[in-house]
Amino acid sequence: MKTPQKLLRLGQISALLHESKMSTLQKAARARQDSLDRLADLEAPHPPNDLPAATAEEVTRLYALWADQQRSQINRELARQTADWHSALQAAALAFGRDQVVQGLAKVPAAPIRRGEEYL
Repeated sequence: MKTPQKLLRLGQISALLHESKMSTLQKAARARQDSLDRLADLEAPHPPNDLPAATAEEVTRLYALWADQQRSQINRELARQTADWHSALQAAALAFGRDQVVQGLAKVPAAPIRRGEEYL
């Protein structure tokens, strides 16, 4: 395989790798956003107005306890998901940079080597 063919194949591989890393990043971002949405959904609802005051307070208190437990669990998941998202972001950025370099090399025609000049 000649050098232009190798560069073309390397360009295809780097593009696929970049696409794969972007897909992983999108999945991580969706999972993280789902957790953020679940946290937002835990806002305390207003108890129905037709309940006696003592019952409404008890319902509010029990919901707050339950919601705190849910927040704790979601926050642990969110911390892991944020770390995964950050790692995926770094991997995608690296793959993008590599792909840009390879694509640039594939577009630049090879310069002839001249003897006797400062650079060979």
